[in-house]
Amino acid sequence: MSSSATGPDPEKIHSLFSSIAGGYDKANDWMTFGLAHSWRKTLVRESGAKSGDYILDCATGTGDLAIEFKKAVGVSGRVIGSDFCAEMLALAPAKAKALKLEIIFEQADAMNLPYQDSTFDVVSIAYGIRNVGDPTKALREMARVCKPGGHVMILETGDTHLPIFSTAMKFYFKNVVPRIGGWITGRPQAYDYLNKSSLSFPSREKFVQLMNSTGSFKEVSFRSLMGGASFIYKAKV
Repeated sequence: MSSSATGPDPEKIHSLFSSIAGGYDKANDWMTFGLAHSWRKTLVRESGAKSGDYILDCATGTGDLAIEFKKAVGVSGRVIGSDFCAEMLALAPAKAKALKLEIIFEQADAMNLPYQDSTFDVVSIAYGIRNVGDPTKALREMARVCKPGGHVMILETGDTHLPIFSTAMKFYFKNVVPRIGGWITGRPQAYDYLNKSSLSFPSREKFVQLMNSTGSFKEVSFRSLMGGASFIYKAKV
């Protein structure tokens, strides 16, 4: 993998996610053993989000990360969850309402965000940056709408440098994940794609290089989760 990244065809991604929207949450919980929830909480905590902050969560899907941010910023804070897939986004408002949380959900493309410069204290994306057509353009857009001194936070899958764990992870994501996803959503091919995209997308230092190549960030750091099953990247604007 190089430090550059070319994303997939947006129309294919839209079709993929719209086809699995109904079972996405359940499949995700099963495949990550529920750990994705705790990793989102970790991202919010490390973002430094506080009461009164203004947050944008890109590729919010069914709204899980936006919900965690809303819990952090409280009633005085504002959270927007955006996604370009209306079928995924349609499931988010009911989840927020059930928790009595006021969150704005609206359709928007991470590569062309309809927000003014320097608007948000934190801009985030979880398990979405590898699925945009042009990751570099999306990173620049996220930085553009973030306030100076604010943070862009990214949660994404990756690889591990631990040989035994790496072999086990590759087997799991290649052989088990498509079966679980297929059983729940009826679309095993979608999860086969998601596995392949995870393996081919740059992670660790290579993704940091990609972020730095945009010229949009002052500081970029990352931390590994569960030996490299996922990574949190934190970039100061």
